[in-house]
Amino acid sequence: MVRVGLSIFGVVFVSILVGKINLSIRFGRAVKSLFSQSDPIPDQWFRASQLEALPVPVQRYFRHILEEGQPYISYARIKHDGQFKTGLNKDWSAIKGEQYATTSKPGFIWKGTTNFFVARDMYISDTGRLIVSVLSVLNIVDAHGPKYNEGELLRWLGESILYPTNLLPGKYLQWFPIDAHRAKLTFDYKGLSLFFNITFNDQGEITEMETKRYMSENEQETWVIKAAGYKRLNRVLVPTSFDVLWRLPEGDFSYARFNIIEIEYDVPKLF
Repeated sequence: MVRVGLSIFGVVFVSILVGKINLSIRFGRAVKSLFSQSDPIPDQWFRASQLEALPVPVQRYFRHILEEGQPYISYARIKHDGQFKTGLNKDWSAIKGEQYATTSKPGFIWKGTTNFFVARDMYISDTGRLIVSVLSVLNIVDAHGPKYNEGELLRWLGESILYPTNLLPGKYLQWFPIDAHRAKLTFDYKGLSLFFNITFNDQGEITEMETKRYMSENEQETWVIKAAGYKRLNRVLVPTSFDVLWRLPEGDFSYARFNIIEIEYDVPKLF
């Protein structure tokens, strides 16, 4: 009986180990594919003169976070820790994550690891996808389709606050005034029209980004990113603390609280 138990344990252990290795290989290939599709942005630098036509709080933001002559960011790689909920009424779980993003061509891939599951969120080749694997072995979620294309592109756009030259006006991106502390950001890409209503504090930092996102297959709800803890990393002032939540009629429901551990720019490879 003991031998049988040990044999079963050994099989499970080996299966989990092989699953982790295979998942790591697949993740590495996806990161490589992501970076191969987006070229570096050549010979573009931030100039304060670019800001003259922008809403006042947006001008204040860029002057506050960027330095004159700051090169445009082509690639970002990020590590974080924090807490995550799989449902509004679920308990918090500790999570560690790493993320890679491109700006010349919109794209990102994120891997979040807890004691129970590994989640991979991505927007690659203009396609959104969410995969959740239990113990790195069994995929219990593999979601994709038009709503995920929109939702994952929204995530990439909202997280541009971590690679903020991507928020400067361009071919797809525009800013519109709301009031002294708010502005509307729009992004039109590949038939998708996205937006965020963005709140700035007196210093010029973005503190809240609000939009509409599919919470279920058929229902859109208000989706909010709260940002705080600004620090200058690699010449860029970025938030290091995030609270992501659904703003529902019955109240705010937070499901992700992340703290940035490390961020590097223009190093298009795995950590």
